[in-house]
Amino acid sequence: MIAYVEGKLVHKEFAHVVIDTGGLGYEVKISLNTYNSLPPGESCKLFTHLHIKEDAHTLFGFTAPDEKKLFLDLLGISGVGPNTALTVLSAMSPDEVRKAIVNEEVKTIQRVKGIGAKTAQRIILELKDKLRKDGVEATGGDNIGRVSNNLVREEALTALITLGFAKPAAEKTIDGILKKASGTPTVEELIKLALKSA
Repeated sequence: MIAYVEGKLVHKEFAHVVIDTGGLGYEVKISLNTYNSLPPGESCKLFTHLHIKEDAHTLFGFTAPDEKKLFLDLLGISGVGPNTALTVLSAMSPDEVRKAIVNEEVKTIQRVKGIGAKTAQRIILELKDKLRKDGVEATGGDNIGRVSNNLVREEALTALITLGFAKPAAEKTIDGILKKASGTPTVEELIKLALKSA
């Protein structure tokens, strides 16, 4: 088990990073939250989980132990694999995920790409009591707006990077548009607005 990897950040992409530690380069899959919270500069530390399958050994990394713990909680759910768990943590912050589970917001969780109604219900059923014991409290609020914004941002960012935009410029443009928007734009609207302002 590799508990964490600490070293020089030599390559950073939307879905993974490469960290050089003692001359050995570790490719680590990351969530959008981790991507956004990686510290500036060359040195970083990621708390990791090594997922072993017959055909692959994949390292998943997180800047916070809290996010890694939630990733492992999600992995414990039948029907949720590591890529799906990572997608959940890219669409929402760990706090948003926990609140959605404790508040039994099926639609909020279901908005994550690849999560159907049954999987969303299973996640809530299996994790809500555990999270309540950990001190996460139910609230009357709904996370749908913020979750939707995160999903739209993630998909638009991926599209712009695919179109050849530099990641920092694409992020800056998208964040500027979202701050000015009165509601939540669709992915298509956000991409069009970004292309016009670039």
